[in-house]
Amino acid sequence: MHPELFTIPFTSLTVKSYGTMMVVGFLAAVWIIRRLSREITPDPQMITNASLYALIAGVVGARLFYVFHYFDKFRDDLLSVFAIWKGGLELLGGVLAAITVIILYIRRRKLPLRQYLDILAVGLMLALALGRIGCFLNGCCYGKPTNLPWAVRFPYGSFAYRSQVDTDPQRNRYEPQLRLPNEFFGYYDEKGGFNTGLKPFKDLTPQQQDQVKNGRYRCLPVHPTELYSSANAAVLCLILYLFWRRSQKAKTAHAGKFLTAPGCIFALMFIIYGLTRFFLEYLRDDNPFERAWWTIYKGGTISQNFSIYMIIFGLALVLVFHSIAHTARKSRP
Repeated sequence: MHPELFTIPFTSLTVKSYGTMMVVGFLAAVWIIRRLSREITPDPQMITNASLYALIAGVVGARLFYVFHYFDKFRDDLLSVFAIWKGGLELLGGVLAAITVIILYIRRRKLPLRQYLDILAVGLMLALALGRIGCFLNGCCYGKPTNLPWAVRFPYGSFAYRSQVDTDPQRNRYEPQLRLPNEFFGYYDEKGGFNTGLKPFKDLTPQQQDQVKNGRYRCLPVHPTELYSSANAAVLCLILYLFWRRSQKAKTAHAGKFLTAPGCIFALMFIIYGLTRFFLEYLRDDNPFERAWWTIYKGGTISQNFSIYMIIFGLALVLVFHSIAHTARKSRP
C-alpha cells in the first residue's frame, strides 16, 4: 500500500498513487482510441481534445460520486467537498461523467457517434484496468476477510484496518471483525482536541506497534478486490477489442450479424461490466448497503444497483442500434 508516491520538493503537497494511475489510465486510453480511430478521424487532434475534456469531467464526476456516496463525511464541512488533494474519488462516477462529455463533444463536431462510442468502450476498459491498480496502492475498494492464499493484509490505520476494528451498521455489521483493546483508541490531535478514534501509529507503544504489524492485532487478510477489478477490466478490454475487430470485418461481409451494428460494442460494455461488477461487489467490504427508493436490489450496494441499471441500459442500446442498422440497410437501393 503506497497512497503517496512522493512529496513535491519545497512544498507539503504529495503526489497520490490513485490520481497518478488515473492519469496513466487516461493516457493509455487516449493512445488506443487514437490508434483505433485512424480510419474515421479526420483530425486526430479532436481525439486529444475530447480526451482532455473527458479527463476534467472524469475528475469532477469521480469526486461528486464519492461525495454522494459518503455525504456524511462532508455534512459538517461542505467546503471539504472541494479538497480533492485529500483523496476521495470513485472511478464509476468518473467514467460516467467522461462518457457524457465525450458524447456531447462528438455530437457537436458531427462525427460518426456510434463508431466512436465503440472505440471509446475499449479505451475506457483499459483506463479502468490501470486505474484500479491505483485503488490497490491507495488501499481503498478493499475486500472481505478471507483465508485464500493470495489474500493481502493492509497496514494499521488503512481503510481496511479501520473498517475491521469499527462497527459498520450500514453493512449490517454491529460487532468489529477485529477487536482491539481500548488503549488503542483515543488521542490528542494537532490542535489539542481529544479524538476517540484509532490512535496514529506513531502514538502506539513499541509493543503495540509490534502487535499491529506482526502480532494478534494486525489486519485480517482480505480479498485483493482492487486487483480482481483490474484483471476483470483488462479481460473486458480484450473482449471488447475482439468484438470491435469482428464488427469491422462485418462491414464488408455478414452484414447484420449480431453485435456488429455500430454502437453495439459500446452497449456491450455496459452489459458485461455491469454483470461482472455486480458479482465483484459480493467480495468487497467497503460500500454500504442501499435501501433508497431508487434501488432495484434492496439491500445491495449502490454499485450493484448501478450495475443493474447499466445492464438494462446496455440491452436497450443493443436493440436500438440494431434497429437503426436494420432500417438503414432496408433503405439502401
